[in-house]
Amino acid sequence: MPKCFKIVQVGSVEKTADGPLIRMEPAYAEAMDGLEGYSHLAVFYWFHENDTPALRGVLQVHPRRNPNNPLTGVFATHAPLRPNLIALTYCQVIRIDGLVIHVDEIDARDGSPVIDIKPYIPIDKLNNAVIRLPKWV
Repeated sequence: MPKCFKIVQVGSVEKTADGPLIRMEPAYAEAMDGLEGYSHLAVFYWFHENDTPALRGVLQVHPRRNPNNPLTGVFATHAPLRPNLIALTYCQVIRIDGLVIHVDEIDARDGSPVIDIKPYIPIDKLNNAVIRLPKWV
C-alpha cells in the first residue's frame, strides 16, 4: 500500500484587477524572511478542482486535451489530472507587501491552494530569466 503524506496549505492564489498575487497564511510569515532578495519563485500549488478519486485515477491523457495527440501517461505531460495533484510554476516577483507576493503571472486558477514556495536559483536553469540573488547564495 502506498504511503500517505500530509500537505498543508501555506497560501492561496488570487487573481485581482491589479494582477495575480499569492496571499500567504499568517502562520508562515517567518518563512518568508529573505524572500524579497529573489527575482523569481518556484510555486507549488494544488490542482484542487481535480481532487476526486475518479480524477486522481486518470493515468493517461491526450496532451493539451487534443484527441489528435497520442494517449500519454500523465507523468509525461503537464496535465492537471494526476495521482498527486501537485503543480509547479515559475513566477517573477513584482513586489512583496507583508504576506502578499505580487507576481507577473501565474498559471494557477484563482483560489488554488499554494503548498510551497522555493526561490529560483540559476542552477534550476530557467531560460531567459533576469536573476536577482541575495549575496549569501
